[in-house]
Amino acid sequence: MIFVMDIGNTNIKAAVFDGNVLLKRWRCATDTSLTSDQYGIFMADLFRYNGLDMKAIEGIMISSVVPTINYTIEHMCRDYFGMDPKFLLPGLKTGLNIRYENPRELGSDRIANAVAVSTIYGGPSIFIDFGTATTYGVVSDKSEFLGGAIGPGLRMMNAALSTGTAKLPSIELVLPQRVIGRTTITNIQSGIIYGYIGSVEKIVSRMKEEMGCMDAKVIATGGMAHMVRQNSDVIDVINPDLTLTGLRLIYEKNHQ
Repeated sequence: MIFVMDIGNTNIKAAVFDGNVLLKRWRCATDTSLTSDQYGIFMADLFRYNGLDMKAIEGIMISSVVPTINYTIEHMCRDYFGMDPKFLLPGLKTGLNIRYENPRELGSDRIANAVAVSTIYGGPSIFIDFGTATTYGVVSDKSEFLGGAIGPGLRMMNAALSTGTAKLPSIELVLPQRVIGRTTITNIQSGIIYGYIGSVEKIVSRMKEEMGCMDAKVIATGGMAHMVRQNSDVIDVINPDLTLTGLRLIYEKNHQ
């Protein structure tokens, strides 16, 4: 069995795989104030609750966009799993040709997503990760990561509007039935959510034009994927475990 972790700005997603079978996945808050022991006890409790044995873990693969927490997580893995984790860093085998001007700038979670998309769905494909930021990536039919786009996530847009204005409140992210709102709350909901969905549609459309492939498959992951898909036909497939699966695949490519 292997253990994988995707450390994001807001949440840490973790999963245990037995071969290509996902046995269990968890999500917890990313908190840089916690110690390695606090994370270790938390993980030990999750394993115990789900009837899993931490000693049965043979390897650990991690992607992280929060460098300040990496040292803590590394020590947690040593103390509670008895092994050093592998971080997804330049130099690991991915099977991708990364056509980025500076590959070191590319977030490890986006690499994991690209590997999963290339392996499972093939190309040409576009993937969208609806996280704290909304990240887009393009994979060719030759297993190339061609580039992408990065924008604010829906919750980030909501927070920016409420903190950057004197009178506008933070709102629940619920799609109103009408674009023309009649209250301040529905006005904000309409502007943020319909505007966000429209931006996703526009970016995907332009990407397809630039790829010269209007039937490129669009794969989405992340918390807001379902809301967008329910109100737009831009997404073809939702895979909630895209990043975690990509980490498993990368681990396997480096331990064959």
